[in-house]
Amino acid sequence: MRLLLVEDDDHVAAALSAVLARHGITVVHARSGAEALKELLPGEEASPFAVVLLDLGLPDQDGFEVCGRIRRVSTTPVIMVTARADVRSRIHGLNLGADDYVVKPYDTGELLARIHAVSRRTPPEEGAEGGKGGEAPSGGEGTLRLGAVTIELPTRQVHVDGDAVALTRKEFDLLALLAQRPGVVFRREQIISEVWRTSWEGTGRTLEVHVASLRSKLRLPALIETVRGVGYRLVSPAA
Repeated sequence: MRLLLVEDDDHVAAALSAVLARHGITVVHARSGAEALKELLPGEEASPFAVVLLDLGLPDQDGFEVCGRIRRVSTTPVIMVTARADVRSRIHGLNLGADDYVVKPYDTGELLARIHAVSRRTPPEEGAEGGKGGEAPSGGEGTLRLGAVTIELPTRQVHVDGDAVALTRKEFDLLALLAQRPGVVFRREQIISEVWRTSWEGTGRTLEVHVASLRSKLRLPALIETVRGVGYRLVSPAA
């Protein structure tokens, strides 16, 4: 098993890496969120990671933000390993896409069991909502193309049939999130955590308004499907 350890404390990382190595786990150590994201980008030779162990106290950016960014580029299971024991932090981390949440200090045996558990139940090709998601939209680097819709991630521009569509910042973030995994159902709580960086309480109506606005502006009301009682998914035009 190949594992990515995101931990800024070299002493902690060295000790944990030694323990994991004794159990047949190869550890790649990243000291910051930027290093972690670089490691997770598709490479020509590197084999994929089975699990990411993510500390929340990183030097360059908050671990919650790193988790959200990881979910944009990878479906690799993420276990948050942190001293933050409050319930709100746990809920926020899980809503952002973490597969598990372990509080320090932890028992090594339990951590190993959790690593093996998430690696078994989350194959790399599967979507976050249990079932295979649609293929990544076609397009060049930083571009998502879904039928008539083109989304330029670097410039935050959207075109439908070649015509530019003016979106607010949150409308674009919401569309980009759904478009990167067409066919995958995103829970309402997950969307709120990812796009608005807050908890679900009191923001449900805001999400509904933004979805309605996107449907209207894109002139494709069927593009974003409501999954009753769960959340939303983007329906690939090809389907």
